[in-house]
Amino acid sequence: MGQRIGCFDRVVWIVLDSVGIGELPDAADYGDVGRDTLGHIARSRPLRLPNLVRLGLANIKPLDHLTPPAKPAGSFGKGATHSPGKDTTTGHWEMAGIWLDRAFPVYPNGFPKPLIEEFEGQIGRRTLANKPASGTEILNELGEQHMRTGYPIVYTSGDSVFQIAAHEDVIPVAELYRMCEIARKLLDDPNRVGRVIARPFTGAPGSFRRTERRHDYAVQPPRPMLLDVLAEKKIPVLGVGKIHDIYNGRGVENYVTTKNNTDGMAKLREALARQPTGLVFANLVDFDMLYGHRKDVEGFARSLEEFDALLGPFMNSLPASGLLLITADHGCDPDPVNPTTDHSREYVPILAFSPGSGGGKNLGARSTLADMGQTVAENFSASIPHGKSFLAEITG
Repeated sequence: MGQRIGCFDRVVWIVLDSVGIGELPDAADYGDVGRDTLGHIARSRPLRLPNLVRLGLANIKPLDHLTPPAKPAGSFGKGATHSPGKDTTTGHWEMAGIWLDRAFPVYPNGFPKPLIEEFEGQIGRRTLANKPASGTEILNELGEQHMRTGYPIVYTSGDSVFQIAAHEDVIPVAELYRMCEIARKLLDDPNRVGRVIARPFTGAPGSFRRTERRHDYAVQPPRPMLLDVLAEKKIPVLGVGKIHDIYNGRGVENYVTTKNNTDGMAKLREALARQPTGLVFANLVDFDMLYGHRKDVEGFARSLEEFDALLGPFMNSLPASGLLLITADHGCDPDPVNPTTDHSREYVPILAFSPGSGGGKNLGARSTLADMGQTVAENFSASIPHGKSFLAEITG
């Protein structure tokens, strides 16, 4: 290849959860024709995103009110999801080199009655809901009844998730986690959902608030995947946010949880100081959890601007031997014209920046998110089952 392997001592990979950049060619199969997370947010009002624009965000495709630079500081492109599906697990697994043969199951009519009955029997309580719902709406609907009865709220969404909500004063968080572990064991084929999620909340009726003690229980990823091969080579990996949960801790040597995007960026700045080599892999969830699913266009726009403001100082502190990758796992278009609150089947942005490289390379439309994982793998003299590395393009 004529390209030196191991160009970067450290890779910082940030996933902006749900920040898609336009429908995929197969969007019609998912009911997602016309959905465009970044496009619709940019159209809503002028966005102040100087750092993302400097890296090449507006070079990926035209975005209203954003002017692409003639030579961006980063390399830029967009990635398609090869696997069926449009959820967190599917996207993150594919980044690590895992292609799914079939999508994780979803439950638009709730979970099968025998499954719920078995779950209730094992936890020793009845349950409420068993239907798709918004996380905030279900608390408004059933939170008071939950507090009165002690029955946990079981619900799903358009994604492959089995979510259990419980007030921390009614069901202690440790007990909620135990319930999730029971559910995870029960939810095998044909009900092998992507994630079981603990959703603790506090407050009084009318003012319930979900807490930061959420915990995800993912299915075990198949081998080999990126974090496995890095572990075999003794490459240190630090997970920030829900990365540890998504991969069930496999190959994640150390991890830190986060309260929100601002806290996530603070943890990333700390990581620059304490981990000079290896992979720092982060998920920033606010875009998805607080704004995409709640159809809050203005909140989403502000959250992007807040991230951009924190991104500038972070880029300035990145050494020449470091690589910054910024992407997303899927879309969650908050445009009110489309009534669904589900994720959307979209391309994701790919931005690659290093102070020691020239930038300005157009990486084009990549056919799989695994191209990013293969790039990281090649940098550390490894390889994963799928994807084509663009390491030579961003360093040449």
